[in-house]
Amino acid sequence: MQDSFLTQLNPAQLEAVKTIDGALLILAGAGSGKTKTITTRLAYLIDAVGIPPQNCLTLTFTNKAASEMQKRALSMIENITSYPPLLCTFHKFGLLFLKFYIAKLGRKSNFILADSEDSKRIIKELNGDLVPLPLVMSEISRYKNSQISPNEALKNAYNENYKHIAKVYAAYQEFLVQKNMVDFDDLLLLPLEILQQNPEIAKEMSEKYQYIMVDEYQDTNHLQYLLLKQLCSTHQNLCVVGDDDQSIYSWRGANIQNILQFAKQFKGAKTIKLENNYRSTQAILHAANQLIANNKERLGKELKTTLGKGKPIEVLRSNDEQEEVRKVAKTIKELLGRGVAPREIAILFRLNALSRSLEEGFNREKIPYVLVGAIRFYERSEIKDVLSYFRVLVNLDDDFSLLRIINKPKRGIGKTTIEKLTHLAQQHNTSIFRLFESNAESQKGAQGQSLESQVRQAISPKAYKTLQDFFETLKSLQKDLQESSLNFLDEFESKIGLCEALGNTNEEIDRVSNIQEFYGVYREFVKQNPLSELEEFLNELALRSDQEDEEMRKESKGIEGVSCMSVHSSKGLEFEYVFIIGLEEGFFPMVREDSSLEEERRLAYVAFTRAKKELYLSYVDSRFYRGNRAFLRPSIFLSESGASQRIGGFNRAKSVAQGDCVFAVSTKNGVNGGGFHKGDCVMHKIFGAGRVLEVNQSGKEIRLKINFGGLVREIFSNYVSKV
Repeated sequence: MQDSFLTQLNPAQLEAVKTIDGALLILAGAGSGKTKTITTRLAYLIDAVGIPPQNCLTLTFTNKAASEMQKRALSMIENITSYPPLLCTFHKFGLLFLKFYIAKLGRKSNFILADSEDSKRIIKELNGDLVPLPLVMSEISRYKNSQISPNEALKNAYNENYKHIAKVYAAYQEFLVQKNMVDFDDLLLLPLEILQQNPEIAKEMSEKYQYIMVDEYQDTNHLQYLLLKQLCSTHQNLCVVGDDDQSIYSWRGANIQNILQFAKQFKGAKTIKLENNYRSTQAILHAANQLIANNKERLGKELKTTLGKGKPIEVLRSNDEQEEVRKVAKTIKELLGRGVAPREIAILFRLNALSRSLEEGFNREKIPYVLVGAIRFYERSEIKDVLSYFRVLVNLDDDFSLLRIINKPKRGIGKTTIEKLTHLAQQHNTSIFRLFESNAESQKGAQGQSLESQVRQAISPKAYKTLQDFFETLKSLQKDLQESSLNFLDEFESKIGLCEALGNTNEEIDRVSNIQEFYGVYREFVKQNPLSELEEFLNELALRSDQEDEEMRKESKGIEGVSCMSVHSSKGLEFEYVFIIGLEEGFFPMVREDSSLEEERRLAYVAFTRAKKELYLSYVDSRFYRGNRAFLRPSIFLSESGASQRIGGFNRAKSVAQGDCVFAVSTKNGVNGGGFHKGDCVMHKIFGAGRVLEVNQSGKEIRLKINFGGLVREIFSNYVSKV
């Protein structure tokens, strides 16, 4: 190994590279050169210390990171052997391990790896319609990653839904064993079980891997922690690299305590902090440091840079989301006019639903953009479902749209039933809807049999009644639409229940937000075009989605667009210019019953530290969201980061428009107290409109925990009224 590789390191990085024995935590801040440090350390162990490559194990979280690190490390090693070091993801390691040792569980080594789509299909078949599929899948994954067996899951189930999930979990595991399959969670769970049940294998593996390194340690879950404890039990040479301030994946099982408690969990552990940031200006880092200092659960570090002070952070304050987009677009056009490439600019948001106004605004202003980690708003599955319903309401003979939504939400209409109805409709040159019309009885087929009789013979009585009722509902909605375009959506959601049918996982909450956002688009259209019909709304969307997007594609062909993405999707990326929109209480930080303000603050810290040269923070006084106009308070993160000084204080709205609730909370399993239920909308004379999160009753005293547009307060019930 050439000395030049070591001379490129700063003192802290060099110390981390040369500290090879015992447990080591490299606390690496954003942009502090952690990849360079960990790859140089691996090369140093092999080329300078003389550790055989096959005795080194480095674990990462993505194949891309593993590939990049392997390439960097090998480029520094002069005397590489035919056995390169094992550098892979946790799941790849599990796969390799099981190929050798799965027989210990009575399984065959030629097992099939079920990918996420395979798992989805299997669980969907076993689940039925009782519990939303995403919830079932996420809970089964959580059980596995917490090392909870199907029997334990059933024993601890606290309601019928979770008893059902536990039974599906048991059936799913049985299916995998019968078919000699393992899923992605098994790649962690089964190796751990083998190591725990076979001490001789645990000893063999821990003796083999003299030096173990782990990247992004703050993202590890409990299962991965237990696996590492087994693998390093002999030599105790475990080096983990991570940043507690960037732990943002608790919703998918990451346990921040793994990094916070590292020094206690591994005896004699040493901590080295990498605080030199090579990415951002001091202005950006100062704001990020001020912000994250408000967290109590952290190990503590302060980033510094040699890149100079840089341009002060700019705060964009707007009246509403339309003005917000105009200001962002105007600033981006100025940057592009200065010669900045679109790919060097990023727009970050906490909630995917906020991308809708961005897309519309950027299309209007002809700004090339790329929606990263998601599909365009009007192409999202849940939006297509609503659009298909609207198209069917405009034209009940539209079988193409009907077939998309005939079973959404679930109605128990099987594939065979749909195939038979499609065949009959084609045979009689009519639509599926017409097969259930009242005059179908008088229409005769080739055999002289009425159309109604043919339909009744083709499908089950239950399916016939279900579809008959469904079409009656659609006709009822057509009448509602004719009577009042503004009130139509309330009737639509009440009778169809697309939002109600979705679960409470993060993915489903996002889908509900997107549907509500789309409802808001329709309401706004009706207000601006009171005489227009639903068909005109659909046509306008079609023209906007097809013609404008096609024009944009032609104009930006060969040009990378401005990146628009959620903050979660931006992790690990960097951009010269970053805009963070939606910095209002209730949106960022996003407040839910199970939300953690500290994790929201870490998420904001990640967003701030994506910026290299300039950072723009945007908030609005009011935002049209989920069909209502909400008057909002600026995010607490603006004041905590010192950004509020850039605009001379905030104008805090005193109330929220009557009937408006920023976040919808499920009324299922609500607690009744003095007429109040979980999920009720209420009005307070100072805080305005809010949504009840909890009802707590002690004797005659009733306390309500209420979300007022992102501000959560506990208030006596006699101080609020229902709306």
